[in-house]
Amino acid sequence: MSPPSLIDTHPNLSDAAPVALSYELFPPRSPAAAETLWNTIRELETTEPDYVSITYGASGSNRDTAVELINRLLLETTLRPLAHLTCVGNTPQELAGIIGQLLDTGVRGILALRGDLPKDGQTTDGSLRYAQDLIELIRRVEQRRSAMLCAGKIAVGVAAYPARHPESPSEAHDVEVLLAKQRSGADFAITQVFFHADQYADLLTRARRAGVTIPIIPGVMPLTSLRRLNRLGELTGVEPAPELMSRLAAADSDLERLHIGVDATVDLANAALHAGAPGIHIYTFNEHQSALEVLDKLALPRHSRHSSRQHQGVQSQLAS
Repeated sequence: MSPPSLIDTHPNLSDAAPVALSYELFPPRSPAAAETLWNTIRELETTEPDYVSITYGASGSNRDTAVELINRLLLETTLRPLAHLTCVGNTPQELAGIIGQLLDTGVRGILALRGDLPKDGQTTDGSLRYAQDLIELIRRVEQRRSAMLCAGKIAVGVAAYPARHPESPSEAHDVEVLLAKQRSGADFAITQVFFHADQYADLLTRARRAGVTIPIIPGVMPLTSLRRLNRLGELTGVEPAPELMSRLAAADSDLERLHIGVDATVDLANAALHAGAPGIHIYTFNEHQSALEVLDKLALPRHSRHSSRQHQGVQSQLAS
């Protein structure tokens, strides 16, 4: 019988891991939008997130603009981009070229998504159909470039659904799909938005029972805009909480709506953290005010590269 390992006999080798923080951004559609976005980026950068995800339009529209944004983030900021990549409508050859382009810019994180189906439901001949196929393709490209990636492999993320996906027969099927993505090489998942405090905990319980072991990070949006909540409900089939919608509609001012929405978002995020969430992913819609308000009220246990550097500087001054 082999002796117990040092790790087994010393379970408390380090403090609890800090909570991860990340944001979602999308490419600007005009010069004015670009100015607003970069103001948001500079504000969010001060919070030292672990990464920011960069999305783009349906069917790959404005993908080139997304790559330009990723390049600027890598060159001009301290932020680590997580590049969204959808596979519907693209062949393996086309997608392998895009993956290679992202890696050449310095991207080391990809969120692998199926993407929206065409309105007629028809896909291009030879194109990939599922996120699972895209994950496997990313891993094949990674394998071919393994010598170049010795200092940082690719982290592959996927989507998870606290409420049933509108095209899925059941929540159980959604979990089976998530498990299949894990088996294909997914490292973590970020959830679709949700509106009820128990939904994340329920997803986590069902996923763990099914054998999903990867981190499942709750995605939350500041619940401050009636228009945005209604639009999101139409797009995703996720019904916003009626009580919240009534309170937002009855608010007398934008400031009151901001406070109501931020408090509701904080409640959702805290419920997810209490259930064991390893981090929080905030859908910003390229706006920083409500995201930062949520962050202030959450008081997440966070590491700080700035604080570490500042501490080192103080120690250096004391020693001199």
